[in-house]
Amino acid sequence: MGKLGALWGFLGVNALLGFAVYRLAPRAMEALESELEMKHWIFLVIFAIFMLVAEGYRGFQKKFSPRTAARVKYLHDNPKPLHVLLAPFFCMGYFFAKRKTRIIAICLTLGIVLLVILVRFLPFPWRGLVDFGVVLGLSYGILSFVIFTAKALFGKNYPHSPETPGS
Repeated sequence: MGKLGALWGFLGVNALLGFAVYRLAPRAMEALESELEMKHWIFLVIFAIFMLVAEGYRGFQKKFSPRTAARVKYLHDNPKPLHVLLAPFFCMGYFFAKRKTRIIAICLTLGIVLLVILVRFLPFPWRGLVDFGVVLGLSYGILSFVIFTAKALFGKNYPHSPETPGS
């Protein structure tokens, strides 16, 4: 049951992130294929770098991916029926996590939903340029999560905490 839970958690988290990339990429490509002015290109480069650093490196590589991979490993080693059933949400820290981890998961989700709503009001091509930066950051995040999960499951000593109660 632990292997099934870990696989479901890993694939579920990747599916959630991958679906966002799938939905945003066409709009980003449409903006890139349009006649962009210099101000658009400047914004695109600066925002892309910002998203790679802020979302990809600082958000995913330094925080989300190591913790979420540790929770995949924890689920593998300590399967419980409810945790396995809701594995993607368990792995992202929505429940059976330290209070701080749960608060961060919920606040990030609410913040992302709010940003998605606000970005919808941006005119073309700005919305597509923002989507391009988000796609870069999410793609970096997916890759870092895959790498951290491989290290957690197949490495000898994974140093990151799953931030479960008592850990």
